[in-house]
Amino acid sequence: MAFDRACPVTALPERLAACRLCADRFAATETGHAPRPVVWFRQGARVLIAGQAPGARVHDAGIPFHDPSGDRLRDWLGLDETAFYDRDRVAIVPMAFCFPGYRAGADLPPPQICARTWRQEVLDHIGPVAITILVGGYAQKSHLGAASAGGVTQTVARWRDLAPDVFPLPHPSWRNTAWLRKNLWFETELLPVLRARVTEVMA
Repeated sequence: MAFDRACPVTALPERLAACRLCADRFAATETGHAPRPVVWFRQGARVLIAGQAPGARVHDAGIPFHDPSGDRLRDWLGLDETAFYDRDRVAIVPMAFCFPGYRAGADLPPPQICARTWRQEVLDHIGPVAITILVGGYAQKSHLGAASAGGVTQTVARWRDLAPDVFPLPHPSWRNTAWLRKNLWFETELLPVLRARVTEVMA
């Protein structure tokens, strides 16, 4: 299905759902899947969650963070599913809106064309937010630029320089369980402040 990004008549969510910019790219991956944009927002949301890209389970469900990573992220934020998926308060806008697929069994990076084409328009539509949560390195590089130099660990360790408006987080994937055990300050120091801020913003 074709789409016209400049068309003023068609609503933004409908144009996003119709996007097929990466159809050939995804067809050439190990999963050989079709595009399925998964993005969650409404104008006026208070919390922006900027992640990497949907995984395979999210692609199948059509719901962002509908997987064990989402369970962990909701625990980090102190939100139940009802609050987390309340589009009037929470916008979930990853760096790419579709599952990128696998190569050699590993997740491919989010295609940059997605963010170049859509992301600013989506953020402009949402409007100013009270708190931005940057999940993983791709989101941190995009939003923080040079301030993300040194990688995820160093960026997250400098969270106090960004709070209370921005919180950088590691990806909540099970693959980062060892990181969490090694960096206990994340749970004991950062998460209590993050949860209190989210509670304040969501009220």
